[in-house]
Amino acid sequence: MSGGIIMSFLSKVRDSNPLVHNITNIVVANFSANGLLALGASPFMADAHEEVADIAAMSGAVVLNIGTLNDYAIASMLLAGKAANRHNVPVVLDPVGAGATAYRTDVTRRLVESMQIAALRGNVAEVAHVVGESWSIKGVDAGAGDGDVVALAVKAALKLNCVVIITGKEDVITDGSSTYVVSNGHPVLTRVTGTGCLLSAVVGAFLAASGGAWLEAAAEALSFYGVAAEIAEERTHGQGPGSFQIEFLNQLTLVTPQTYSGLSRIQRLGQ
Repeated sequence: MSGGIIMSFLSKVRDSNPLVHNITNIVVANFSANGLLALGASPFMADAHEEVADIAAMSGAVVLNIGTLNDYAIASMLLAGKAANRHNVPVVLDPVGAGATAYRTDVTRRLVESMQIAALRGNVAEVAHVVGESWSIKGVDAGAGDGDVVALAVKAALKLNCVVIITGKEDVITDGSSTYVVSNGHPVLTRVTGTGCLLSAVVGAFLAASGGAWLEAAAEALSFYGVAAEIAEERTHGQGPGSFQIEFLNQLTLVTPQTYSGLSRIQRLGQ
């Protein structure tokens, strides 16, 4: 599957301006909020125990990011995630650094056991450790490995009953039944802190506008994000990651459905 077939959700996000509730880490909060605004969504960055359940209930999606963990944040995530479940609001979990420490791995598993998530978005090592598989990891980055990424994604999706997104040189998106591979993007994304975390928030915005078509919306979110990165890198080539970061935010606004359709590279496996 490639450009033109999946192209309906970008317009829906911008038309509906979904409220995306983020409980995220201190490193990326500003970048994530600005990225969601650039896309056309409405970010809400809040973790107070007294209000997270109310905010989750009124949101289009809830995004939980474990990048800077502490007990207060964990309690906030549990409150928000359970409230989202009660109100049929999709929950996106970004298990930053799962596998790097036992604490992170244990917290991530506690979260997926305590609520029903709609989508899990991480690198291959993070996703592997969430579902009890082994894969090398260095800090919050996936280490080298020669396993079958598609098979791991499918196994995780079936175990967690959710959409699983494994990002890398190629991105794998699956619900355990159907699987997409996205080849959009650019390596310069790895030189800007928070691009993965913002991607999880963008997935939340697309899920919020999807009408329940979470798998297809997630695939489009990944491809759109990659297209924006490709254009931003082309326009700032040789200027460094700071210039790229600003232009990337611009492209989250400027990429049209028509531009996206022409540059999207999405393949549905088995077709």
